[in-house]
Amino acid sequence: MSTLQASDPFRTLPARPWPTFARILRRAGAGGAGLLLPVLLLVVWQVAVERHWVSAQILPPPSRVLETFGELWASGDLWFQLSISLQRVLVGSAIGGALGLLLGLAMGLSRRVEAYLLPLFQAISQVPVLGWIPLLMMLVGIDETLKYLVIAKAVLVPLTINTFSGIRNIPPSYLEVARVYRFGLLLRLRRVILPAALPSIFTGVRFALTKGWIALVTVELLASSEGIGYLMVDGRQMFQLDLVIVAMLVIGLVGLVLDQGLALIETRLRRWQRQAF
Repeated sequence: MSTLQASDPFRTLPARPWPTFARILRRAGAGGAGLLLPVLLLVVWQVAVERHWVSAQILPPPSRVLETFGELWASGDLWFQLSISLQRVLVGSAIGGALGLLLGLAMGLSRRVEAYLLPLFQAISQVPVLGWIPLLMMLVGIDETLKYLVIAKAVLVPLTINTFSGIRNIPPSYLEVARVYRFGLLLRLRRVILPAALPSIFTGVRFALTKGWIALVTVELLASSEGIGYLMVDGRQMFQLDLVIVAMLVIGLVGLVLDQGLALIETRLRRWQRQAF
């Protein structure tokens, strides 16, 4: 029996690689594991083009996309187009954010204002951004005002809704304490209402900025001669799909950076919320 065990050929085979691979994933953590799928897609993409499964004219290889990105960055064209888009989204978001915050506060603090404004706001919010573009083109043309208004509308809706909901969901005991101490309106806003509604408001800010960035790209695709969205249109018209893919990657990367930056700010604001209470 021992002779059979010693001569068993299967005992000399190496262990299966899957447990080792699993240990690598655990050591890499969630961030490392999250890179596996993008890397795998890049490899499949490159192999598909090299083996002519897909035409390079239809789907340029990653190496060509990276080369195009380097050329755009070195020439300054990429930063020029991106800076125009960022300026538009910041101005439009500031306009829509200020209006959304004021509107949400007004409806959240006053039942009378809610009765007058909420039905109209709900009707307006049901129309998507694309539905407003033809009307706004007729009213203001296709210049910068159009971009600002489209972005402002996209930002206005989620920020108003989240601000309104955050105020209405404040525990009544918090407001009762403010009445006992005879806080004025400004003191109630600073010490009670805004700190208590902060999580909901900031959720609205993050969602609103995402909506604003998407709206910006949409309007630039339809009515613009500058910006990162126009870069995609130009690449499509010239059949330079590597340029289109570069623009897509930049749009996704900027959206990710904006979201992560707001997440960091949210962490600091939550500290302020705890201190306020």
